[in-house]
Amino acid sequence: MQVETIRDVLNWTVLFHKNLKESLKQSATQNEGERARMMLNYLADHEASLENIIQELENSANEKVLSTWCYDYIEKHSIIEHVDCESFFEELDMPQIMEKIVNHHEQVIELITHIYSRVDIDSAKELLDTIKGVEEDEIKRMVQSANRFSDI
Repeated sequence: MQVETIRDVLNWTVLFHKNLKESLKQSATQNEGERARMMLNYLADHEASLENIIQELENSANEKVLSTWCYDYIEKHSIIEHVDCESFFEELDMPQIMEKIVNHHEQVIELITHIYSRVDIDSAKELLDTIKGVEEDEIKRMVQSANRFSDI
């Protein structure tokens, strides 16, 4: 996927969450652990939520902001080169699943933070900051829920 503008970054982020959701759902049907299956389905729901939130942010964003070029800002981030979720969770237990999920989201947050640091347009910074906040809040929520789930 060619990523050149903030619109492309948002499209990539939506697709990333969609693919991660699908991977989690597929893995939930194949994981042998009952609690792990429940956790995978729960996380898939969170990914669907993130997919929708980011899509809504894109739909409501200013056209000038979405058209802001950022191609040269993302060349160093290999995560952007692939949107397919190559993570499979079938054989993982709950701590391993959460480790992978957190790692994936940290990479997205790092990308958004990097682009934010390079963009000069205030409205673009505001949008990126909102996306970063949504990503950070959702991963915190997922981790807290996983911790509670582990206590059961």
